[in-house]
Amino acid sequence: MKSNGFGKLVRFLNQLEQERISYSLAHHRDEAVMVNLVLPGERWEVEFFEDGSVEVERFVSNGEIDGEEALTQLFTIYSQPESNSAKFTQNTNFASTT
Repeated sequence: MKSNGFGKLVRFLNQLEQERISYSLAHHRDEAVMVNLVLPGERWEVEFFEDGSVEVERFVSNGEIDGEEALTQLFTIYSQPESNSAKFTQNTNFASTT
């Protein structure tokens, strides 16, 4: 017998609202709806599939806080190869000018 994935999703959303836990919904796979939770020191991705199965992935902080220099590292590691469109300047200052 096939489980009702939609029912599980709705019950989960109702419980989040009852507990006043903020969430957002996303749709990245054809057969699933993702619930994103951002909590102190953690981020959760909970996917509800149409067949009733549920996948939970947790991302837990190690408690370390980085400074602005981490933004340069972000772009160094994850930037795409240059294209003919806009170029990113590595020397961009992200600090407020006010």
